[in-house]
Amino acid sequence: MIQIRPVSDLRNRFTEIEDTVKKGQPVYLTKNGYGSMVVLSLEQYAALTDEVEVKLDEADRAAELNDVRYTEEQVFGRVRGRIHERNAL
Repeated sequence: MIQIRPVSDLRNRFTEIEDTVKKGQPVYLTKNGYGSMVVLSLEQYAALTDEVEVKLDEADRAAELNDVRYTEEQVFGRVRGRIHERNAL
């Protein structure tokens, strides 16, 4: 079951939130009735970000071996082009 709680529960019911998160379930926090943040265990967070970190490390190593640099317009232009190609399919 999804856990949605007011952000004030971080202060008032921290142990309950911690127990829920340690069991592998994220807790969604709201402020004034709107989504504010999500609390995850370190393991859940690592599962979401580890692959990205590996790819960024690979990109850093590749950049050290190559002097070619691209402008923001070049990078995002290529990304937009690929997105439009996929959408055209």
